[in-house]
Amino acid sequence: MLFKITFLGTSGTIPSVERNSPAIFVQFGGQRMLFDCGEGTQRQMMIAKTGFRNLDNIFITHLHTDHFIGIFGLIETMSLNERTKDLNVYSPRADVLKALFEAFGYDQLNYDVKVKELKDGDEVKFDDFKVVAFKTEHIVKSVGYAIIENDRRGKFNREKAEKELGIPPGPLYAKLARGETIVWKGKVITPDMVLGETRKGRKVVYTGDTRPTERTVEIARNADLLIHDASFKEDLREWAIESGHSTAREAAEVAKAANVKKLVLTHISTRYSKDATPLLEEAKEVFRNTIVAKDFMSIEVKYNSD
Repeated sequence: MLFKITFLGTSGTIPSVERNSPAIFVQFGGQRMLFDCGEGTQRQMMIAKTGFRNLDNIFITHLHTDHFIGIFGLIETMSLNERTKDLNVYSPRADVLKALFEAFGYDQLNYDVKVKELKDGDEVKFDDFKVVAFKTEHIVKSVGYAIIENDRRGKFNREKAEKELGIPPGPLYAKLARGETIVWKGKVITPDMVLGETRKGRKVVYTGDTRPTERTVEIARNADLLIHDASFKEDLREWAIESGHSTAREAAEVAKAANVKKLVLTHISTRYSKDATPLLEEAKEVFRNTIVAKDFMSIEVKYNSD
C-alpha cells in the first residue's frame, strides 16, 4: 500500500522564493490528507498535481497563520469545484477555527466543513492506519501528529503449509494469508498455523513547530520517518527557546533518542532558505541519516525487508 509524503511548503514563519509556508501532503492508500496549510498551499498542490477531489482530512498543528491561513482559499476552491463531500479539519483550537469559518460564511457552502478538536493522545482512525495527536511545546497551544499503520499479519510460511500440513499451492494459501480459517481434508487450519509473528506497520511523525520534548521521543520511537522543526543553528539556540522552535542539532538529538530510521528537517528559517547546508551538517554530527526538506520533495515510506 502506497505511503507517500510530499512537502508542499518547508519554510519557517516567512515564505521565501525557494520555500513556501508549511504544508505536507500525505497519501496513504486511497486516503489523501494535509498536515498544516500555509498561505499558497492550493497553488503548491496544483504544481505537485496532488488534486483536491479526494482530500477529506486536514490536520492543523497550531493556529499561527503560517500554518493554517491557506485553508480559506482551499475551501473556496473546493466549493467552486462543486464539492459535496464533508471536509474534516482537525486542530488543537477548534473554537477559533469554527468562529473564523462562520465569519467567512462557510456554514453556507454546498458541503460541510467539520471542525474537530484534538488533544494529546486523541486518535483519528482509518481502515489501515490511525493519526495520533501528541502534545508539543510551542508558544501557543500545539500538537504534532503521528501516522501509524495497523500491524500487519506475519509472513506466510509456504514450506510449513505445503510440507507439514499438506496443503497444495493455490487459493487456500491466499485465504490463510488474509487471516481466514480453512478446512483441508476434514481438518481445520487456522492462520496462526502458517503465519509468522505479527509485523509492525509503518510510522511517520510530524512535529509542527516545537521545542524538543520527551513526548516527541516517546511517540516517535522506532519511526520510519521523523519530520522535525529545525528552524535554526545552535548559535541561535536562545532565540529558538524564546520563539518555541528547535535547532537542527536538537532535532537530531530527538531522532537519535527515538531510534528513528530517518530524520527530515523542516520549518527552515529564511536565513538558510537558499543554502540549508549549515543545518544539515549540524544535524549529521548527531544523526547521520538526516536530510533537509525542500518544496515538492517526495518520500515513499516503504516496508522493511521483513
